[in-house]
Amino acid sequence: MQVTSNSTKNKVSFATIFRDFKQLTKVGLSLSVVFSSLAGYLLAVEKIQFITLALLAVGGYLMVGASNAFNQIIEKDTDALMKRTMNRPLPTGRMNVSTAMVIAITFTIVGLAILYSINPKSALFGAISIFLYTSIYTPLKSVTPLSVFVGAIPGAIPFMLGWVAATNDFSVEPGMLFLIQFFWQFPHFWAIAWLQYDEYKKAGFNLMPMGQKNKKAVIQIIIYIICLIIVSIIPVLKITGSFYIYPITAIILVALGLKMLYYAIKLYKHQTNKEARQLMLSSVLYITLIQIIYVVDKFLH
Repeated sequence: MQVTSNSTKNKVSFATIFRDFKQLTKVGLSLSVVFSSLAGYLLAVEKIQFITLALLAVGGYLMVGASNAFNQIIEKDTDALMKRTMNRPLPTGRMNVSTAMVIAITFTIVGLAILYSINPKSALFGAISIFLYTSIYTPLKSVTPLSVFVGAIPGAIPFMLGWVAATNDFSVEPGMLFLIQFFWQFPHFWAIAWLQYDEYKKAGFNLMPMGQKNKKAVIQIIIYIICLIIVSIIPVLKITGSFYIYPITAIILVALGLKMLYYAIKLYKHQTNKEARQLMLSSVLYITLIQIIYVVDKFLH
């Protein structure tokens, strides 16, 4: 009986450790970032190098995992104040800061080394992303809503990183990919900030534009969605180098953007969490589909 008990205990213990590791590195978020990077890579290449694709996936995952781990180390005490984050491994004490720091540093070193093995520019953008997210965005969150603008920069790097990994070049094409994901960050994140407004307030964070959950904040969201729709179809004009799209693709992208705009207008009218959640979910759908649509369009050329 003792053997069975120990075996069960070890299984439970391993399952807990693995779950904590996934929470610390935010596996779901990290995988969505990897998806963006791979889409950027596929947009740039004529011939797919599967080794490079695998290195980009692993390096990208480690880069984002490191950023998330550093973020949770810095915000250990504030995470304990919010329902959404209080059960994370650090606030609960299931994992100590030293262990989390070892994971974060290891992920940083190995992730950047892998990106460097693809090309130096990929590693440079990876390093910029980790630095901005952990050293500027995270500390600024408790100081000013403008932290969202800083956070949008590392948040917009993955899509562009894929192109840079494929070409070792930063020019107009990856610049466009950066802009698209940059403008997308604002409606997406502010929808989350609307939903988490009271929780964030408890932790001393005020991340809504102008610091308020009101119609003025939604006007900002609407402006950024309109900017997003415009930049997403600029490639149809064929002024963005080798990154261009068919007119029919541009029409599809406008339709997708208008769906987000529809939920933002509903949020402006009703100002309830229901509309904010619809906006947030539609923004996730938008960024996923737009990347797939760009890649499909490219392979139809």
